[in-house]
Amino acid sequence: MMDEKTLKIKAFHMNEVTVGEKCRLEANALQIKDHCDVKEDAIQKVSVQLLRPRQHQVRTNTIMDVLPISTKVLGRIGDGITHTLTGVYVVMTGAIIDGEQMHEFGSSDGILSEQLKLNQAGTPADDDFIIHIDLLAKVGSILDRGLCLKMFEIVDLYIQEIREQLKMLEGSQAAEIYEFKEQRHPGRPKVALVKQVPGQGAMYDTLLFPNEPSGFAGGHSIIDMDSMPVFISANEYRDGAIRAMV
Repeated sequence: MMDEKTLKIKAFHMNEVTVGEKCRLEANALQIKDHCDVKEDAIQKVSVQLLRPRQHQVRTNTIMDVLPISTKVLGRIGDGITHTLTGVYVVMTGAIIDGEQMHEFGSSDGILSEQLKLNQAGTPADDDFIIHIDLLAKVGSILDRGLCLKMFEIVDLYIQEIREQLKMLEGSQAAEIYEFKEQRHPGRPKVALVKQVPGQGAMYDTLLFPNEPSGFAGGHSIIDMDSMPVFISANEYRDGAIRAMV
């Protein structure tokens, strides 16, 4: 038996999240920036709202994505060291001003507590903070793939400011550390898990291998890859190699 790549995920739990003019991150506390820089002509407004634990009785536009905040410190996705935040998630919502919600097969606008199922794998828990980023496209905009991708890019750039500070945290300060080793077992059966991912366009897209775990920049759309099969390792999957944008 021979050891292969090893992935270490170091989790920093946020006991407190606040809002200010600049982003600041410590091992157990985060201050988020109160605004989101926008340079896209198609986007009219981007607002940032902090939702404290159990304060989910707010009305939002349709949910475009729910995102963890993670970053690579060493290596590529699937090996090396990843830092991640727990206790806080980003929820991205969007609509066209005086127009339709940013959805493909059904809108999820409404009261957040009624539209978002908490305490599930990939969703915030009751006690988590939520960074709610809402994007509004200009009147007359067409809901197409290009507009959706612009919105995803804006949110990714906002999160990247947090990621850059997350990279600099001392690993010894992590609340939890997980280690995953990939191993070969010569002579034993080879097992593959087949996962079919969305790839039709607009709000029904999947990115593979972004630069950052569950990120956007550098990712390859399954649509642009003609929905061809792609082999990924278990650790790449664990480390956020797949970004489902649905």
